[in-house]
This record gives sequence, structure tokens and C-alpha cells, in this order.
Amino acid sequence: MTSTGQVHIDHTAVEELATTLRGEIVRRGDQSYEQHRRVWNGSIDRHPGFIVRCAGVADVRSAVRFAGKHGLLVAVRGGGHSFPGYSVCDGGMVIDLSPMKGIRVDPETRTARVQAGVVLGELDRETQEFGLAVTSGIVTHTGVAGLTLGGGIGWMMRKYGLTVDDLLSVDVVTADGGFVRADENHNADLFWGIRGGGGNFGIVTEFEFRLHPVGPEVYGGPVFWPVEDAPQVLEFYRDWIADCPDELMTIVVQRRVPALPTIPPVLVGKRVIVVTACHVGAVEDAERVMSPLKSFGRPLLDLCKPKPYLVHQSMFDPSFPHGWWYYFRACDVAGLSDGVIDTMAEYGSRIVSPVTTVALWQMGGAVARVGEDETAFTGRNAGFSFNINGNSTTAEGFDAEREWARSYWSALAPHHTGVYVNFLMDEGEERVRQAYGPAKYDRLKALKRAYDPDNFFRLNQNIPPA
Repeated sequence: MTSTGQVHIDHTAVEELATTLRGEIVRRGDQSYEQHRRVWNGSIDRHPGFIVRCAGVADVRSAVRFAGKHGLLVAVRGGGHSFPGYSVCDGGMVIDLSPMKGIRVDPETRTARVQAGVVLGELDRETQEFGLAVTSGIVTHTGVAGLTLGGGIGWMMRKYGLTVDDLLSVDVVTADGGFVRADENHNADLFWGIRGGGGNFGIVTEFEFRLHPVGPEVYGGPVFWPVEDAPQVLEFYRDWIADCPDELMTIVVQRRVPALPTIPPVLVGKRVIVVTACHVGAVEDAERVMSPLKSFGRPLLDLCKPKPYLVHQSMFDPSFPHGWWYYFRACDVAGLSDGVIDTMAEYGSRIVSPVTTVALWQMGGAVARVGEDETAFTGRNAGFSFNINGNSTTAEGFDAEREWARSYWSALAPHHTGVYVNFLMDEGEERVRQAYGPAKYDRLKALKRAYDPDNFFRLNQNIPPA
């Protein structure tokens, strides 16, 4: 008998499923089980009954139908980067899309078709071969699927919009094992919900994106100041970005300086405030725009310069490797008020862990020029989006870092305006409702009733149908 944590399935049934697949089934006790059950966030330690590693759409459909027939809890894994670990479950079945790595770039139409197992670095490598890119995140081993389904924020968004703003179509396996295409002209209601509503409505097996000319070089990188200068740096930064061009995107980072080859050893471990920039326009324009920031005060270190887009995209990889323990609290704010700056300065000075970080994402630009109701993504009018990370390399010290993150988030409560759904942990239905707002949440619930009335896809930032 094969135990799934919820029901017991005859071993023969699982073997019969295996015979229908091009991919493979990984069971408890198999040599590769530990490898394939692990996800990016090391604080997640779950043991599925078995893992279906899908080679294509037929495998996904077979797995969905099998799980439905046997009443199994299902987790869907793309890149395995879900902050709260929704891409793995205790008991039940993992539908693992990571073997599905197909990418086809059409440089003439500036489009790309991308399967659901692709990670950002793989997509960037293929598109940059033709001097093209789509907005994606800032860690190359993040899955394209999860990033896109939540909205997709990244270095290019102020110029070209969110990842979902360049999504042209999707192929979707539904909760009954059906297969549909969704775009502006086919299943348009589903296409609306897919663009920000997460994995609630089905398994997207392939994405079609519009691409933009970017690179091969961009102008970007971090400028560091000591934590004591945070109030002055943030006040300057607030004024400097007030009329910045769409080509410029910035993330303000608070952390201790990491030990990297580009970092002078004397700075390692110091608490700092950092403005990390990416300008996707001409280098000469970038130098002019960046000059006031680079010359403000007395920076400890300036690593902002022309570099290949692929290098810039991988810049944060060393700070977010697989296996560390991660905890996040997040919120949007309207702007950098004096109160927000005071809170940032206070909590930045309290950072203990060498791997804890805060990222304050600059929003606006093209993101804000898409109508709020055009996609399920919510928060287009946010000024900034906070991602507060209380991290540790192991379980040691994790509780303290988690409590620091919660306290920081609570101190910002008077300034909260919303939250980016991809930054949520497992925080309950009310927080998911807050991520979309009441009206849009009700519309998403109606869509859920239409496409997944039994809430088969519930290991996600769940929108229950009832």
C-alpha cells in the first residue's frame, strides 16, 4: 500500500499510472526522493506520498485525473520557489513540472513560448541571444510559472510593465484534466484571472510572452552607505526618483554586507543601506541619471556600472541560495513618508543575521499605466512594495529573525496600502482578500467556482470557491 497522508492507494494503481507517463514517478524510498521533495525554502520539510515528474502535457493531465479519482491532495511545482512552500505537500501527490524545459524564441515576432518548468535564468539566456527579454524577477533560479501567475515584478517593469502585461496566451490543464487555451479572445475570463490570480484555476503548462529589446548591456548595480546614513540617503532617494525616467528601476536594500569577491573584506558584516539600480536605456543616459545618486554623501562602495544584462540578473543569486531558512512579511506603501523612513532606519540598525535582507521595490512607470481592472494583479498604484526577509542559513537563529521581520512589518502597519500576492507566506484567507481587494476578490471567487468548484487546486494563495 502507498500512503499519501490522506488516503491509501493500492500500489498497483500507482504502477499503472507510471505506465501512462513519459516522465517518471518518484516514490518514498527511491534514491532521488530527497532531492525532488526539497524546495528552495529550507524551513519547509514536507514528505509527499509520491512525485510525478511530468515530461509533457499528457503527463500533467494523467496526474490530475489520477489525483481527482483517488481524492489526493495535490501540490504543483514549477521552480519550487513558493515562499510558504506550496510546491510540496505532506502526503498526497506533487505534480512536478520542472522537467518541462521547452523554450522557443521567435526574434521576428519578438515572442517566446515557454514551458512551465523553466526558471528565469534559462529564459533570459535564450532571449538574450537575440537581444530580447521579458520582465522577470531578480533571482535566476525562480520559476517562470509562479512568478508570472502572481504578476511578475522585476528590473524592466517600469519601462515595459509586469510579466503578466507581456503575457499573450497560456495553455491550461483544468481541475478535471481538461485542456484549454486562454488569451484575450479565448476564455478571456480565465486569461484575466491567470494574470495575477496564481495557481487557483488550473496548471499552466505553457506561456507565450511578448519580448522587448534589452541589452546585451544595461547600466546597474548597488551603491552602499553605512546604516547610520539611512535617513539622509532615503530622504535624498525620495527626491531623486520623483521624476526619474521609466528606464530606471531601483530596489533599496537593508542588510549586512555579504562576503563576495566584489566586496572589500573590511566592509563584510557592516550594516548598510543600499540603492541597487538598473537602467535599461542608453549607457550615456544612465550615467547622467545615476550621477546624483552616486555622488550623494560618502558611499562606502559603488558597484553600479555597465554590465551584461545576464550578469545583472544573477546579481542577487548568492543572497538567496537553495536550502537557507526564509521567512517573509510584505506590504505595499504609497510613498516614502517621514514615518516610513524612520521605521526603515530603526529596523535596519537592528539587523542581526548576515543573510537577513529588506528589499523596497520602486513601483510606478509602465506598471501604473495599465488599468487596475485589466488583470487580476492588484497594486498598480502602489508607490513601493516591501519584502522584509528574516533569514538564517539553518534553523539556528531563525525564530529570532522571523520575529524581527514581523515586528518591522507591524511597525509599518499605519502605512500599509496592500500586498503583492507573490510575497505572502501562509497567512490565511483574509490576507489573500487584502491582496486583491473586496471587488476583485469576489470576481476571482466567481471564476474559481467556474473552473475549480471543488477547490482541487488549493495549495496556493487560495481563493476558495464558496
